[in-house]
Amino acid sequence: MRIKTFKVLITFPSTAQALHMEQCCREKGAVGRLIPVPREISAGCGMAWAAGTEEKEKLQALISEAGIEVEAIYEMQL
Repeated sequence: MRIKTFKVLITFPSTAQALHMEQCCREKGAVGRLIPVPREISAGCGMAWAAGTEEKEKLQALISEAGIEVEAIYEMQL
């Protein structure tokens, strides 16, 4: 059985923005990965970036720097 932990989830209005996030995170060495959006929330493209909550500020700075469009940022147990 897998133990649920708190994660930061970032949702996007389009698949292009989600893939842009993935590319920027790889280039900058940021932690996380793309996952399907959990059914508890909804998002335009159905993809979300998931990372540990300790990464939230770093990811927000990267989003701002790269000009990535996001729908919302959540913290939830996964």
